[in-house]
Order: sequence, then structure tokens, then C-alpha cells
Amino acid sequence: MRFIKDLPNSYCKTSLYSFNNKYIIKFEAGLLEQVYKISELDVTGQEEVEEMLTDAFYSRVIDRFKAMAEDFSKLLPEY
Repeated sequence: MRFIKDLPNSYCKTSLYSFNNKYIIKFEAGLLEQVYKISELDVTGQEEVEEMLTDAFYSRVIDRFKAMAEDFSKLLPEY
């Protein structure tokens, strides 16, 4: 996997990679991460991938992180 760049934002750590003809967007928040893969054939380049990352999309990513953290915190006391 080839690292392309970090994508600065005020929400979470976001990194862009390239691997097997796909762009990989990795979002990280603490111990949690989300990964999205986009075929290089579906976009014109990394600039288009970056344009896709709107505030609305980040809002959904953050909501998903909150749900993941809640699920994980419920899981830990069971073990």
C-alpha cells in the first residue's frame, strides 16, 4: 500500500493511500478506524477523491465513530 498524503481536517485523522488500482481513504479516531475503497476507474484522480470528502460526509463518518465507540464500550465489560 502506497501512502499518498494526509488530508487535513478538523474531524479526525484522514489518510489517502493507493493499492491494487484503488484509492483507500482511512479515517482514524483513537482506537477506531474506518476504511473506504474507491476504484481508480471510478474517479478522475486523487483530487476528485478529496473533493468527495465534504463536511456532510465527515459528519456521517463521525456519527459512525460515535456508534462504534458505544458498541465497543458495551463489549468490554462483558470480558
